[in-house]
Amino acid sequence: MSPLPHILTVDDSKGLRLFVQQALAGLACDHGEAANGYNAFFAIERTRPDLILLDLSMPVMDGLEMLTRLKAAPELAAIPVIVLASPADHAVIPQLAPLGASGLLMKPFTAPALLEKIQSVLPLTSTI
Repeated sequence: MSPLPHILTVDDSKGLRLFVQQALAGLACDHGEAANGYNAFFAIERTRPDLILLDLSMPVMDGLEMLTRLKAAPELAAIPVIVLASPADHAVIPQLAPLGASGLLMKPFTAPALLEKIQSVLPLTSTI
């Protein structure tokens, strides 16, 4: 039996990380989380994710810096990244695709919108 796909949510909002965890509850996947880009690299060392959900505005290391570092590392560059952006991030949104982001989801978003975006990048099966 192959291991379940692993999704890593990187966001400084505990509420958003919990929202993502609840949205993923009915899908066959594992979920990890980190509060900023710096901590995310430790999480990636422990369990290589199949998909990263990445907030842009975070303390310590923001999403833009994390995306840049991730895509510059040959062993990590292939990991797809869906950026979770807020309207306040509008100035950096044009930089995301050239940096290698696989998708963009604007906050606030619904669980169905999140799952649709995830499924477009990493098809998952239902556990129900």
